[in-house]
Order: sequence, then C-alpha cells, then structure tokens
Amino acid sequence: MRFSVSHTTIYRYAEPASESVAELRLCPTSDAQQTVEERQLAVDPSVPVGSFVDYWGNPVEYFAIPFRHSRLTITSTSTVETLPQDSVEFCRNVTVAEAKQILSRYSVEMIDFRRPTKLVPIGGVLRGLNSMFFREGESIVDTVTEVNHWIHDQFDYVPGATDITTPIDEVIELRKGVCQDFAHVMLSILRTGGIPARYVSGYIEPYDPTQKKGSELVGAAASHAWVEVGLPGGRWWGLDPTNDQAAGERHIKVAIGRDYNDVAPFRGTFRGVDEQDLAVKVRIERLPQQ
Repeated sequence: MRFSVSHTTIYRYAEPASESVAELRLCPTSDAQQTVEERQLAVDPSVPVGSFVDYWGNPVEYFAIPFRHSRLTITSTSTVETLPQDSVEFCRNVTVAEAKQILSRYSVEMIDFRRPTKLVPIGGVLRGLNSMFFREGESIVDTVTEVNHWIHDQFDYVPGATDITTPIDEVIELRKGVCQDFAHVMLSILRTGGIPARYVSGYIEPYDPTQKKGSELVGAAASHAWVEVGLPGGRWWGLDPTNDQAAGERHIKVAIGRDYNDVAPFRGTFRGVDEQDLAVKVRIERLPQQ
C-alpha cells in the first residue's frame, strides 16, 4: 500500500521565545517492510535543519532558532509504500524454552531490548503476569499472540487517563491508557519473561477505504505505538496490542527504541515564559499503487 502522511506540530508561546532548539524523530524509516519514496520537512520560522542517524538506526533531524519568535510550526510530509510482514509460521513449533536458548546467541544485537528502563520495568508485579503466559513448552508465537490479545481484552483505550510518566503498575491497576501504555505493558511482560522486545513509533491508517465497516483502527489521532518481538532467526515481529493484531500494511513505522523516551517525535526546549499551547494534526491518505 502507498500512503501520504502529514504530521503538523504547532507551538504558540504566551510571550515570544528568545531562542529554541529541537530534535525530531518524524521521518519514516525504510526497511524490509516499507520504503520512503518522498520526504519533506518544513520549519517556520525557517532555519537550517541538520540530520543524523541515532544509535538505534533512526533518522533524526534537528534545528535551532536563535532569535525571537512567538510561534513554531513543524510540518513533516512523506510518501511511503508498505508491505505485509513476512510469515512467522517458521517459528510456530518453536517452544518458549527453545526460543530463549536460540535468542541468547543474539546477545549483542538484542541485549538492549531485554533490559529494564524507567518506562519499562521488569520483575515485581510483572512476574505474576508473566507466569500467566510463559510456559516453557508452549509455542513462542502462540504465547506472544496471547499476551497481545490479553492486553487488548483487559485494557480500555481512554485518552487522558494516563500520561507518559504514569508508572506501569498504575497502568495495570487502572486497566486504562493509550497505545504507548499498552506497548510498555507488553514490553515489560515480554522482557520479564526473557524475550527481547522493542518499542515502535509510527502511524496507522484509521479507516480502510475499501471497507464500510470493521476497518477502524484505534490510536490513529496522532502518533501510534506498537511492539516488535525478537524471534529466532534474527526476525523482529510487529504486534499491535491496541488493535489486537499483527502490524500490517496499514502500519507506518517511524522509529524503534527501548521505550517511548528513545523515539519521542519532538524533544526540545525554548527560552522564555513557561507557557505554551500545543496543537498536533496527523493526516494519512491512501494513494493509488504505481
């Protein structure tokens, strides 16, 4: 599938800022499941924009505005072609115990995605949840699918019920949150079970224009989040607990990391009065195949 993606962020300051700096992770990545055909970034006020690739392989853009400004507008536009994920049936008969043994050979490549972070703790309350799913003789594919389904079934999508600082144990107690929370819960359960897993930020198409009903995907208002699970063979398998499905052609990947903090779309600061209004608008349109 081909998509046009537009992501606009507008900051309005109560008083003009004397300067500001920002680091952006808004550019979709090209990999085996998708190709970025076109990309543009517009910053107003207009300033030079630099770029680099971070530790996780994500494209990052940055800029500084060294003069007074009362508003900052950032517009990222992309044309992306997505492909279906490769089948994981090759792993269907691999048990949890076998998967752990095989994955231990990829310790260098996957070690960062086994460890706890501030937003993705392991142990504690997660051990009880982990024991619900991880049985050494069960299929690793079926086990991870069960975790994905359980989060979708047990948690309600309620914007505003949490924020990015809400601890995992509180999210679990509330059984409410948004896609970032659900991704963090899934990462915590998997890493507690010894399975490497990483956080994915991106976008999803909200409605399938070829269907009248049943095509709605939750979490499409702005950036979306899901999980990629490390499987034997060095494969990363994308799963979306918010929508109880594997990541597919309607998922557009932007960045990967250990948790949200590694992939935040906008990170920056400004000098001025500490009051501002923020508006974010994301538009995704399916395009004809070329």
